[in-house]
Amino acid sequence: MKHIKLLTLFFFLLPATRFVAQEGPANDEKEFEKQYQERIKKDKLNGVYIPKNLDDAILQLNKIISAESQAKIKAIPEDSVCHALHSRLGQWIILNWGFYGGSRMSHYLKSAGVTFPDDMADFLLLAYHRSLNGKPVQIKELVIGFKEKRKKEFEEEKKKGKVISEETRKKNRR
Repeated sequence: MKHIKLLTLFFFLLPATRFVAQEGPANDEKEFEKQYQERIKKDKLNGVYIPKNLDDAILQLNKIISAESQAKIKAIPEDSVCHALHSRLGQWIILNWGFYGGSRMSHYLKSAGVTFPDDMADFLLLAYHRSLNGKPVQIKELVIGFKEKRKKEFEEEKKKGKVISEETRKKNRR
């Protein structure tokens, strides 16, 4: 609960930034791919600078987060940082850095193996937290952790699933 209070305080300390809506959705797969390919090359989307890699993302977060808020983030235990920051800072990252429609940052993270927007934000939150604490980020380790988390969630959802119908087919032998 202490971290939730810090999170609320953090949100108000975050410098005024623009919460800009994403472009309209594409009408089909081809149009989406065209928009995606254009977006991943841009250094700004809707007037917001998009980091090109992890080091740049950490640099940009350091620029927009006050020293006081950085100290509070640093004090959050690593196993709680995503929970504490996802609904505010994480959502800001997802929306402003274009994770749904594609951006050079989301493309960088997809290329590293992190594919879901929420996971991308949590990846950056963990990396930022580790950076503030002087710990190595260990990109491969984090990517593997997110892949395993997704796989586990998928398997759990599959177990909960209900079989609607079953059928057995015989192979035609020629």
